[in-house]
Amino acid sequence: MEEQVLGTTLPVLSISLSPGESVVAEAGEFSWMTDSIQMSTGMDGPALSTYTATDSAGTIAFASKQPGSIMGVDIGSQSEYLVHRRGFLAGTSGIGVSVGFQQSFSAGIFGGEGFVLQRVGGQGRAWIELTGEVVRYDLAAGQSLRAHPGHVGMFTTSVSFQVMRVPGIANRYFGGDAHHFAVLSGPGEVWLQSMPMPVLAASLAPYLPAPVTPTAAGLPH
Repeated sequence: MEEQVLGTTLPVLSISLSPGESVVAEAGEFSWMTDSIQMSTGMDGPALSTYTATDSAGTIAFASKQPGSIMGVDIGSQSEYLVHRRGFLAGTSGIGVSVGFQQSFSAGIFGGEGFVLQRVGGQGRAWIELTGEVVRYDLAAGQSLRAHPGHVGMFTTSVSFQVMRVPGIANRYFGGDAHHFAVLSGPGEVWLQSMPMPVLAASLAPYLPAPVTPTAAGLPH
């Protein structure tokens, strides 16, 4: 198996597989693949598809969804990660993805689906998509970092994580009368992303046209 990250601003992960080798990804997330790659579902979890090179070598590619970076990390019993909800791009067979953290918000950019982190575990190699520029911190034991939850891209499971509420400080990204921030405490590694999708969407919302509401005159009789 060989991996390449192609491009810069909008990178593409290209994985070359020898016959019999496989990778997994969320269903429908691949961008293109050669005709020797066979897709199946349900082998590594209900939400993951498995892509296998059959009789001959093949290539499968996964394109980033917005400007950013694609990182490859080795996964094992001592090296598991929590990543932002759309961060897992692909992994070798043996990689598992589950919900690692979830918190509901009544309004703002996380209202509805809530704030979710994926836990990437198992054994093998995984590729993670982070958005915008990426800043890495290596936290010592007892050292903490506070961040807007949307900017949390990935961190090792040795890092303690919680979302704290600061009452009385309004924030347009969350709505209501409170501001929230994530507290990450070492030891462990943390990767922050400068342009998370929810924050980007909230920043663009004031410039988008308002939805058209049907008038009584335009309704069918």
